[in-house]
Amino acid sequence: MDINWFPGHMAKTRRELKENLKMVDAIIEIRDARIVKSSANPEIENICGNKPRIILLNKSDLGEEKVTNEWIKALSGENTKVIAINSLKDSGMKKIKDAIDDLLKEKTEKLKAKGLKNIVNRVMVVGIPNVGKSTFINRMAKSSIAKTGDRPGVTKSRQWIKTKIGVELMDTPGILWPKFEDEKVGLNLAFTGAIKDEIMDIETLALNLIERLSEDYGENLKERYKLDKLEEIPLDNMENIAKKRGAILGRGEIDYNRVAIMILDEFRGGKLGRISLEKPE
Repeated sequence: MDINWFPGHMAKTRRELKENLKMVDAIIEIRDARIVKSSANPEIENICGNKPRIILLNKSDLGEEKVTNEWIKALSGENTKVIAINSLKDSGMKKIKDAIDDLLKEKTEKLKAKGLKNIVNRVMVVGIPNVGKSTFINRMAKSSIAKTGDRPGVTKSRQWIKTKIGVELMDTPGILWPKFEDEKVGLNLAFTGAIKDEIMDIETLALNLIERLSEDYGENLKERYKLDKLEEIPLDNMENIAKKRGAILGRGEIDYNRVAIMILDEFRGGKLGRISLEKPE
C-alpha cells in the first residue's frame, strides 16, 4: 500500500518550528505508545537538536505495559526524560512537572543567582497528528484551550498556553514526513489514525491490520470476534469477522467497507486489548 501524506502547510510548519525553537527552554515530544518508533518523526529530531526533551508515550493504556516500560528504558538519557501517560485520565501527568524542573534545574538556578524571581519555563509541544497533543495541553491547563478531535490536523497555528504548574506551553500543528521510506511506518501511522482515513483504501488497510495482529495478537482477534481459529489468509479472517458481526449486504454478500471500519475503530479504541505494534530493537 503506497502511503504519502504531506500537505503544503506541513512544510510551513517545519519552518515555524525552527523559528519558535529559540523561544523555548525545552521540548515535549508526544508519541503514541503503541507505535513509539513510527510516531517519532525524524524531522522533529533534527529540528530540536540538543534542547532538553521530554518524550511522552501517550495512550499508554492502549499499549502493552511491559513493552512501554522497555521503551522508557531504551529512550531515556542524560538530556531526555521519558514518561508514559494517558492524557485522557491524568495518568503520568504529575511526573511531567518534576521532569521539566529537573531538566532545567541548572538554567533556573543561574537565573535565580542573578536575582530573577517568578521564573516561567517555556516548553514547545510537538508531535505528529492525532497523538493527543491537544488533549494533553488541555489537561495541563485544566481548561479546553487547544482544539481536539479524532481526526489528524485539528491544531492549526501556534498558541501559548499558561498552565497551573508554572510552565507555558507552545502548541504547534502536527507534522508528518515528506515521504515514508518504510512502508511499515506508514501502515502503523494509518492503523492508529495519524493519517486521515479519507485518503486511505480502508479495506486494504484493515486487511493489513488483521495480518499484522495475527502474528503476535491472534488470541486477541479470536477472543474479540469469537473466532474458533485464524485462517492463513487475512481476507478469510476478515470475512469470518464480518459474518460474526452481521456486516452483510442484502444478498448475503460481505460488506467489506463496514467491517473494515469496525475493525479499525475497535483497534483504535482499545477493544482488541492492549497492543504494541513496535518493540525496542
